[in-house]
Amino acid sequence: MKYIRTDEEIQSIREACQIAATVLKRLVNTVAEGMTTYDLDQLGRKAIEELGAESACHNYRAGDYVFPAYTCLSLNEEIVHGIGSIRRVIQPGDVVSIDVVVRYRGFIGDNASTVLIEPVADENAALIDATRESLNYAISFARAGNRVGDISNAVERFIKRHNYGIVRDFVGHGVGATMHEAPQIPNFGRRGSGALLKPGMCLAIEPMINMGTGKVDMLDDGWTAVTRDRKPSAHFEHTVLVTNGEPEILTIPQN
Repeated sequence: MKYIRTDEEIQSIREACQIAATVLKRLVNTVAEGMTTYDLDQLGRKAIEELGAESACHNYRAGDYVFPAYTCLSLNEEIVHGIGSIRRVIQPGDVVSIDVVVRYRGFIGDNASTVLIEPVADENAALIDATRESLNYAISFARAGNRVGDISNAVERFIKRHNYGIVRDFVGHGVGATMHEAPQIPNFGRRGSGALLKPGMCLAIEPMINMGTGKVDMLDDGWTAVTRDRKPSAHFEHTVLVTNGEPEILTIPQN
């Protein structure tokens, strides 16, 4: 499978990413204390459909498990792949990670953000800021001629200054015609290692950072990953295009 996209394919990926970014922005602006995560997921479903796309998460299969929701909603100690539930009510002080992946005209748009519900604990705000900033720093290394390890090492170096745990069980990845393509993009690694970055590559870069240990447990639903020490986790993600110049973030909403 090829991973260097044509101009036409890049335009389709750009359109998919704009839809994903628009849906994520709506959910970030809507999430509030007292909502259930099921209600938030359904708002995501409706927004995706309204914009003419489909959820790439819904009915995604991994082995014997089929993902039942339309977005990934992970609260507090949940790292990624949380499933919206009518029984899960968003509480004051919660840390809410929202991951939106859409398919539009055969191509993928993928992004995530983490939201804090009032009242915000200072330690949670610091975790969120560090995770977001590590993503922005890592994106600056997504340049032609660099290697995947340069992106990975940027996240690791940034986060080590804050003494947070880096999740190693889940990684970023290429995106395009499918949700998970090569190359894998860990949030740790050596500079100068891994695949060579070339113009036309689309990369989902996504630091997943824990307040405590980086170690992970899986819940019985087969999807939801949680921190082993049950301390909060944060997750930010952009889809980025490698160009002949500066990296282009495709998942910044235009309206």
